[in-house]
Formats: sequence, structure tokens, C-alpha cells
Amino acid sequence: MKMRKLTRRDLLRALGIIGSAGVAVSLGLGGVMEVAAQQAQLGAPQPDEKVDATIKRLFGNRSISPADGKVKLEAPFIAENGSVVPVTVEADLPMTPQKHVKSIYIISDKNRRPLNAKFSLTPEVGKAAISTNIRLAGTTDIRAVVEMNDGALYMAKQEVKVTVGGCGG
Repeated sequence: MKMRKLTRRDLLRALGIIGSAGVAVSLGLGGVMEVAAQQAQLGAPQPDEKVDATIKRLFGNRSISPADGKVKLEAPFIAENGSVVPVTVEADLPMTPQKHVKSIYIISDKNRRPLNAKFSLTPEVGKAAISTNIRLAGTTDIRAVVEMNDGALYMAKQEVKVTVGGCGG
């Protein structure tokens, strides 16, 4: 019987199989079920979903308190390019294991799908602050909703005017 030489491709294929098996074992069925449950909890967004439906889908009937200095939302008042709108959210709220910011949501009222982003946080991050770029379909209000681990919700809101070619129209 003739021995075949081990090729780099064979080695990479074997390492991929071993790695995939290791990930599957470490996640276990419980890990997969937990991810699926988290996704199902938010529900599936509907085409051309309105902002009120998005908020209801995400937060149910829980009341959302005004930010009142607890949540700071920074975005340009005029965005020359709706494809790249910088947004920063900072929450002046506790970040202890007992009470902390669990999630930060960025929602734009007039986008076809209003939920732009969701960031999940843990107390280990130290400070509840995120920065990102979002895409806006046109002039709209954007909202930053901060969700605490005890279920409390706080919202800051700001209008962003999207201009065409920076003409202010």
C-alpha cells in the first residue's frame, strides 16, 4: 500500500473539522437555543415597519422615561450624506453587577426598518458609551433607547436633517 503525502489543503481541512467540532461541543445545544430564544424575543421586523411598531416589538408595553440628563445622544443636526451619519450615545447610569446598562438601541423614525443598531453591554465595560455610523433615508428623528438590566428604559431623541449635496434643502 502506497502512503499519500499530506498536503496543506488536507491539513487545513482536518483543522477546520476539528475546530468546528470543538465550537459545537463548547456551545452545546443550550448555547444555540439561547441565541435562538434571544432572536425570537425581539420578533422579526416587518417590511416597511413603522417606528411605533418597532418600539412595541422591542419593548412591549414597558414605559420609556425621558433621558433627563441620564442619556446623551450626539449626532449632527445637518448630515450632508445620509449614508454615513455619526452617532454617539453616552449613559450616565450605574455600571455595577447589581444595576447596569444592558443594551443601547439606535432607532431612526423614518427608515424602512427603524432599528439601526443594538449594542449589548456588561458591567465589565465600565462606562455605557458607544459610537457608530448609521444610514438615514432622509430627514428624521433618531432615538437612543437605553435598557437597564432591571428593565427600566430611558430615551433621548434628536432630529437629523439629511441634505442632498450639502445644500441645506
